[in-house]
Amino acid sequence: MLNPCSLPCCSRDSLEACIRLLLGTALSAVGLLAVLEAPTHFLWMVAVGVTEWGYWLVPIALACSFLPSCHRIAGEASVGWRWAGRLGRVLALAGAVLLLSPLLRALLVAEQLEQDLAAALPLSPAPSSGRGVVSAGRQPLQFTHLLAGVAQEPVQHSSLVYAAPAGEPLRLDLYRSANLSSPAPAVIVIHGGSWQSGDRGQLADLNRHLASRGYVVAAVGYRFAPRWPFPAARDDVRAAVSFLQTHASDLGLDPQRIVLLGRSAGGQLALLVAYTAGDPAIRGAIAFYAPADLRYSYEHPGNPLVLDSRGVLTAYLGGSPEERPEAYAAASPLNFVGAGTPPTLLIHGERDELVKPIQSERLAARLAHAGRSLFLLRLPWATHGCDINFSGPCGQLSTYVVERFLAAVVR
Repeated sequence: MLNPCSLPCCSRDSLEACIRLLLGTALSAVGLLAVLEAPTHFLWMVAVGVTEWGYWLVPIALACSFLPSCHRIAGEASVGWRWAGRLGRVLALAGAVLLLSPLLRALLVAEQLEQDLAAALPLSPAPSSGRGVVSAGRQPLQFTHLLAGVAQEPVQHSSLVYAAPAGEPLRLDLYRSANLSSPAPAVIVIHGGSWQSGDRGQLADLNRHLASRGYVVAAVGYRFAPRWPFPAARDDVRAAVSFLQTHASDLGLDPQRIVLLGRSAGGQLALLVAYTAGDPAIRGAIAFYAPADLRYSYEHPGNPLVLDSRGVLTAYLGGSPEERPEAYAAASPLNFVGAGTPPTLLIHGERDELVKPIQSERLAARLAHAGRSLFLLRLPWATHGCDINFSGPCGQLSTYVVERFLAAVVR
């Protein structure tokens, strides 16, 4: 490991100033990822951590900025290194502000959230107890959860094969509370991964949480592109819905109260199946940072150093829009908004580098024009995959809204 004092610019009596300058520079540089788009895939992953866990670094930044210097007592540091130490303090303070900014912006969203929800969806005030509702008095964002995590109640977990297309077994993970005494609403969760990767165990904290709140949660796996291009994944999700309805009595769920929830590519599948099934049992669709218009995605690609969106879409749909126009049209939920579209919850970070927030904004506009019930949760600080920290700002706010949405559409 590199010793800062071994650098030519450092002498023994300037070690503290050297460390302070390096630490302040690092904290401010990392903090920039809380407000600026990441230029590469690796830095996007770092940005997820900075925006959803960055508040943990704030005490370090404040200590670097405000703890007194030894040279003020000993008088050993040169004038040059005193200025270097002061610059380190300023950079550390700037880093603290940047690292804290996602949480501050989340607080602004939380303050307005209940009013926005009441205006958008037919949500009655949450009672103090009961299945499928948010506890009375609970706040959308709680500092205790930021620091100590969200306590998870134990739930039952099992794995089942729901289909075997072309002889390939497809499984789902079932989460349910041991205390269920009557058929419960079902939430079908579809993972992301650019339709090419991921697994049904992805971000399972929400699955366990919803199961503890009285839902039967089924996290489904599906076939991947490019080996299995569209419509294979869509058909697999449809098969999962059919399986759960057929075996509802055995699984303890209500076949007439189903909501589809997906993230990223899984959000596209959740929306598409909900919008095209024509099944009144599907009471709603929830999509985290999902593409809704795939032709638009191809024609307006993002930074290829973060994600080769055109390559991903070509693999999923079997070609470009010119080569496969029918597939792009059939795979775009935006094209199927109509009088029978179920209520929709959209969750999107406004600085998403992988799936631009305009995807959810355009879908929300189409739903509003059709007079359909919807709520778009905008997260100004957040990027793609922001709910990876279940206890973080995005995780808490999105979970709160998911619970309120579910309570409204399956009651």
